[in-house]
Amino acid sequence: MTHHNPSAFIDQLFSHLDHGLRSTFVRPSSKRASPAEQINEDPIQGHAMLRNASASLMRVNHVGEVCAQALYQGQALTSRSSEVREKMNEAAQEEIDHLNWCYQRIEQLDSHTSYLNPVWYIGSFVLGLGAGLAGDKWSLGFLAETERQVVAHLESHLDRLPEEDIISRAIVTQMAEDEARHAEMAVENGAAELPTFIKKAMTATAGFMTQLSERI
Repeated sequence: MTHHNPSAFIDQLFSHLDHGLRSTFVRPSSKRASPAEQINEDPIQGHAMLRNASASLMRVNHVGEVCAQALYQGQALTSRSSEVREKMNEAAQEEIDHLNWCYQRIEQLDSHTSYLNPVWYIGSFVLGLGAGLAGDKWSLGFLAETERQVVAHLESHLDRLPEEDIISRAIVTQMAEDEARHAEMAVENGAAELPTFIKKAMTATAGFMTQLSERI
């Protein structure tokens, strides 16, 4: 490991946790404008059923970004390679953009983020730490598989989002493009292919979290 000073590592650990938990409760600032910024009128304003349908899906997408942020930070903290840490931190910044866009859209829909976000964050952060400790190729493999599943999940949301909700659809489309690029980055940097049973466990866990997050 690259962290020879236990005190410095603990300081970084709590700094990451503090940053992450703050991001689950407030809308963080982002470097990129929302993909829907140029859309001046919300076509589903005044349509309660459509707004509720979109809000539940965008809440799930926000949870996904909370988890992604936690995973990246945990993996960057325990990575053995400075180059891999840099890649993780770059991707984490894009996840902050996604957090901002989802949070903003949820506010526009007069809804709320998941009340379980602190739980999701801490669980994902611990997973990220474990993946990083397993070694960079496995950490990158976990990242690549996570992002592949996220892309599939976002594409399924494009099928479920109301056609009229062009704002949410623009956001989800850009998120899917970014996540696909993160998966490619992981593969290009030496990601190992995860065993099938781990992929299935990841899918089952994501399904459970999705069902809870749509409601809570």
